[in-house]
Parts: sequence; C-alpha cells; structure tokens
Amino acid sequence: MKTIGLTGGVGMGKSTCAQLLQARGALVLDTDDLARRVVEPGTPALSEVRAAFGPQFVDDDGRLRRDVLARRVFGDDTSRKQLEAILHPRIRALWLHQLETWRAENRPLAVVVIPLLFETQAETEFDRVLCVACSATTQRERLRARDWSDEQLQQRIAAQLPIEDKLLRSHYVIWTEGGMDVHARQLDRILTGLQ
Repeated sequence: MKTIGLTGGVGMGKSTCAQLLQARGALVLDTDDLARRVVEPGTPALSEVRAAFGPQFVDDDGRLRRDVLARRVFGDDTSRKQLEAILHPRIRALWLHQLETWRAENRPLAVVVIPLLFETQAETEFDRVLCVACSATTQRERLRARDWSDEQLQQRIAAQLPIEDKLLRSHYVIWTEGGMDVHARQLDRILTGLQ
C-alpha cells in the first residue's frame, strides 16, 4: 500500500485535494474529523480539556464549545500547546490504526490529511508527502469568505509552520490558484508518478 500525508496551510485547498483523491479511488482520512471524534461527549480527551481549561468550554449538552476554545488557544501559545498535548497523541493513534487496517486489507492507496504534519513530526509515517499551497493573498481571501476576522487569520496562520518550509520538505506540491481542472491535472500527474 502506498501512503500519502497531505498537508498545507490553512485555507490552501487540502479538503478539495482530498475530495479529488477520493474520487480517484484513494482511501482518505482527515485528522480534522478525528479531532472532533476524540472530544465527543464522554470521552477522556474531553474530560482532560475540561479539567485543563475549565467548564465554560463545554456546553450544557456535554459538547466541546470549539469556537470558544479556539479563541482561547489561538490567542495563547501556552494554551494551544497544552491542548495539542491532550489531542495530538490520540489523533495520531487513530490514524495510525486506520493505516494498519487498510494495509492489512491490501488497499492500494491511503491518504491522511494532516494540517500540522511537519509540526507533529508525522512525515516519517508516509511514503510521500503532498503539500497544497496558494499565495498569501488567495489564502486570506478564502479565509475571509469563512467570516474569519483579520486577527483570527493571523493567529491561525502563525500557529502553523510557514508554508515555504512545508513546500521545501514535501515530495510533491499542488499549486491551488487555478481552477479545479488545473488542480486535478496536477494531482493526476502525481498519481501517475506514484504507480
């Protein structure tokens, strides 16, 4: 089984690339989905988050108030690192387990979307790393379309390794400035080279 770690800056096209890969038969797992799963009501991670940050970060239904917690952790590096220490090992265990399952099933291609792939030293777990990127101007336009303030944009971007570093450390790069057809053609060339 070939494995790809898919990364890139926030708002640079990871989800679109994941959809294109899935349409081409790849098995895709997104760690953002796993991050939600590990803090579902009743989970040990949610209990740890509540103990570390306070009950105000959990609503009356026992669900994590993600938006409120995001404001806290992206405004304070110490809090962000504390949250990452609770969540990242659990998320990593889940995607590693899924890769092993797919490997045992003899699947041809598996992709794990990890925004903080290099930041969490996960690159050694994959045959290849694919990074999606766009200009800073396009990135900001896309994030503003999500109704993020300039402060939120800056905090999220600052919490990740600079995109230039991610590009240099990746095996493949897809530039997402063009239309979907351009994105798809770049991806198809990469997949052909993997075979």
